[in-house]
Amino acid sequence: MLRTQPNIIITGTPGTGKTTHCEELASKTGMHHLSINDVVKKHNIGEASDDPEDPNLQIVDEDRLLDCVENDLEEGGQIVDWHACDLFPPSMIDLVCVIRCDNGLLYDRLKARGYAGKKLEENMDCEIMEVLLNEAREAYDEEIVVELKSEKAEDVEANVERIEQWITNWKKDHGKDDEAAAQSGGKPEDDPNFLHG
Repeated sequence: MLRTQPNIIITGTPGTGKTTHCEELASKTGMHHLSINDVVKKHNIGEASDDPEDPNLQIVDEDRLLDCVENDLEEGGQIVDWHACDLFPPSMIDLVCVIRCDNGLLYDRLKARGYAGKKLEENMDCEIMEVLLNEAREAYDEEIVVELKSEKAEDVEANVERIEQWITNWKKDHGKDDEAAAQSGGKPEDDPNFLHG
């Protein structure tokens, strides 16, 4: 493996806080926030849906999307921000964080964003049925899939700290960070199940 930094997917139903997590983590670690929505816009690889209830919905060509991000993933150090995760090759992904929140809180957040009707219902169903969590567990080794609660600012802060520690441990375990190895000294965070808390 040539990567000197891990690739992390942060996924979740819209409104759970995945982009906030990505931005905070990128700011604290220097890793790259790879917003798939931005990639889709930049490379014009989304086609408008013919759904009259959601005319802004984009249908993404997943093959072209993978072509656009493959080099970034091979390089490593990517924090992938998208509402789906199962199309990224498992060999290029080291951690998948599924951001979750209380259904009532999520409903309020989506309403505040202007979600209504079918779009609101579909996203709420997605969260209630744990669709993204199940997709992540089916696509990747279960030990790299972590469910994180995101209901208040303190949750985001704690999650980012835990992921930062995981990154330090990943570098140590892969011989990519001698300094991290020197600092670790057998803390509880060294346990591979640390993030599963």
